Amino acid sequence: MTRYVIRRLLLMIPTVFLLYTMLFFLMRVIPGNIVDLYLEGGTQRSGADLEAARTALKKELGLDHTVPEQYVIALEKLAVGDLGNSMRTRQPVLAEIVRRAPITLQLALTATLIGLLIAVPAGVISAARQRSAIDQSVRLASILALSVPGFWTGTMVVLLPALWWGYGPPPIYQSPLVDFSSNMRQMLPAAITLGASLGGSVTRFMRSSLLEVLRQDYIRTAWSKGLTETKVVRRHALKNAMIPVVTIVGLQMGGLFGGSVISESIFNIPGMGTLTLTAIRERDYTQLQANMLLFSLVVASMSLLVDISYAWLDPRIRYS
Repeated sequence: MTRYVIRRLLLMIPTVFLLYTMLFFLMRVIPGNIVDLYLEGGTQRSGADLEAARTALKKELGLDHTVPEQYVIALEKLAVGDLGNSMRTRQPVLAEIVRRAPITLQLALTATLIGLLIAVPAGVISAARQRSAIDQSVRLASILALSVPGFWTGTMVVLLPALWWGYGPPPIYQSPLVDFSSNMRQMLPAAITLGASLGGSVTRFMRSSLLEVLRQDYIRTAWSKGLTETKVVRRHALKNAMIPVVTIVGLQMGGLFGGSVISESIFNIPGMGTLTLTAIRERDYTQLQANMLLFSLVVASMSLLVDISYAWLDPRIRYS
């Protein structure tokens, strides 16, 4: 197991490096840059003054080099743990990530918890009552959760309570350590929006996986011993049925961390999603590179944790 984990960690390095390289060059292909965005909002200048200002700003931001030279400089800084300074705020991007990442982590964990608390029991009940009215209702609800876009769900979660009851989430984010109640009133609607698609996926995977396990010979043996349905499902079937579910949860949780842009924007949550959206809009290359590096590390780490969890769920699985 130890050798397997070390090998996987070493394989993460070229994977993350390749993603970082692709992002670095793709960002510079996008039309427009931060220099033009800064200068177009300034006062009217003559052609010579405008060109001088553009040259000075490019030098200040490190954009006076060619793209390959910028790439080499970025790699040299990355090798010593320096992610650089934001082109927008001139502050270290790492400090901004440290401040905002816990907010997105709380949102992703809350969304995952809500999705699992609803989806796993729903999938189990749906499988245990196959072809019943309950099964049909659960399957319909899971399809709707997967089909409805996140921005529409988030908009309805904000709009309908405001129209019906005059209620809306707090407009300003508060840390749970400062005001837990206000934090939850803002986080829970966003987590429900973010976790809806996860819940739909987990429900369908849980149902299909459990149905397959319930057809196995050892389950028939458990039934022949006179065990109750609860004991058969909980003690014998559920753990084996969780293997594909853990896979989808692990991979989607990594995606939730990086895909929180819509929920954070709708509910005004200052996490990594809104930071990434701002960096894209203002062409803040340095901040966006650092954000994407973090997202890729999270996804790769979740994939590793999922693989390791297989051995706990099924002792027959061995890593070599």
